This record gives sequence, C-alpha cells and structure tokens, in this order.
Amino acid sequence: MSIPEYTLNDGTTIPAVGLGTWPMDDAQAERAVRDALETGYRLVDTAVNYRNEAGVGRGVASSGVPREEVLVTTKLPGRDHGYEETLASFEESRRRLGLEYVDLYLIHWPNPRVGRYVDSWRAMVRLREEGLVRSIGVSNFTEEHLGRLEKETGVLPSVNQVELHPLFPQEELRAFHAEKGIVTESWSPLGQDGRLLSDPAIVGVAQALGVTPAQVILRWHVQLGAVAIPKSADAGRQRTNLDVFGFQLRDTQMTAVSERVHQRLGGDPDGHEEF
Repeated sequence: MSIPEYTLNDGTTIPAVGLGTWPMDDAQAERAVRDALETGYRLVDTAVNYRNEAGVGRGVASSGVPREEVLVTTKLPGRDHGYEETLASFEESRRRLGLEYVDLYLIHWPNPRVGRYVDSWRAMVRLREEGLVRSIGVSNFTEEHLGRLEKETGVLPSVNQVELHPLFPQEELRAFHAEKGIVTESWSPLGQDGRLLSDPAIVGVAQALGVTPAQVILRWHVQLGAVAIPKSADAGRQRTNLDVFGFQLRDTQMTAVSERVHQRLGGDPDGHEEF
C-alpha cells in the first residue's frame, strides 16, 4: 500500500498516516508496531511519558522493515525541560528505543508557566545539527508559543502535533501552520470517547461511500493536509485505518464531518502542565 508523504521544512518527508501507541504498554506496543510495519505503516509515534519506548523499539527491530524506511517519533517530557536536561533525556530515549538516531523529536507540551521550552528547543536544534535527530518539532504549541521559538531562535518546528478531530478542527492554528511551513499532526484524530464513530452525519457519509466512520474521519484529516496517528493494537483495524487513499470526500461531506459544536477534549496548552 502506497502512503502519500508530506515534505517538511527541513527537506525530510513524513507519511500522511501513522500509528499512535498511547496508552499501550511495552508488550502491546511491540506487537502493534511490528504488525503495523508489516501492514505498511512507516510512521510510529511514542513518547517518554507513554512508557513504551522500549516496546516500540523492539517492534521496529523485529518487523523486518529496514530501519531507514521507518520514521520513529518520540517526545520530551515536561520534567526534562532545559538545555542540558533535554540532551540527557534524549539519550535515555535513544537508549530505550535501541536506535542510533530518532527521526522526529518533539517537545511534548510547552508548560509555559515553567518557561523553559525555548532552552529545550535550542538543545533540539543541536541534536539535529549533530545528526542524532532528523527532524525536530513540538506538540500542543499555540501560535504564541511557536512565535516565541521563531523570535528567540530563528528556527521553526517542522511539525506541531496537536489535538485535532472533527470536534476540534483547529482552523486558525492550521492556517498559521500553513503560513509558516509547519506540518500539522493530529493526536486523537478519531476523538477520545467513540462518539464520533456513531455520529449520524459521519455514519451517513460512511454509508454513502461504502467505508467505515473511522475511515471517513481519517480521510477528512488527509484532505485537510494533516498527519493522523490513530492508535490501534488490532491488526485488522490497523489495515482499515491505513486504507483511506482510495476514496475522496466531496466538499459537502467534508463540511458534514466537522459541522458541529466544537470543543477541546484534552488539555489546554496555555494552562495544562505535563511532567
């Protein structure tokens, strides 16, 4: 199965759909990653605070897929913000993953009240310059946080991974990303409580197209130009989630998917603190 790719602002590429691994444990992540890579996935997402980096690394190693074909993402936890702290935290992640380099390294949350994310960003720029990280980005950053990175370091992230789904489509932030050349990545792309999968409008679109509601939502992400990382440990569901490139939503169907009361389901980056 051929997966379209987006080109990042550093010249590397990222697949349009990947595999999320939260909240899997190491054993679950190992199996899920191995199955996903055998199915055709080439993007895998983890984080220090998922506590499954070792399992993800074992899944990559045991899949039989050449390492250079797999894009592995992990994230810096809030407790390790700071320049030297970030360098040390990265080495621990690399050790747990069992990898010589990480493809995409993200600051998990900005933790603005702590105020050290710029120091971490400078360390990540260094890691990229040293070739230990291919691409650097952030997660859950607002326009204000992104603007501060640009103003104080001159380096913009390649990716901002944010809460994005039909209940919270993030139009303004996505427009800002497009203006700045930042790729939007969607966590919880299907929502968090299953309500979207039984939503009458989404179910109607799915029936009209002969696909599943999850496929409709993931196709919606693709047509927005956002990278979706649905989590699934089930091999059959992994295949279905990846099979979203053989159909297209009409403009009216795109509208039907996201025409609803919008609400954030996760933490607000301006106040949420993650350590």
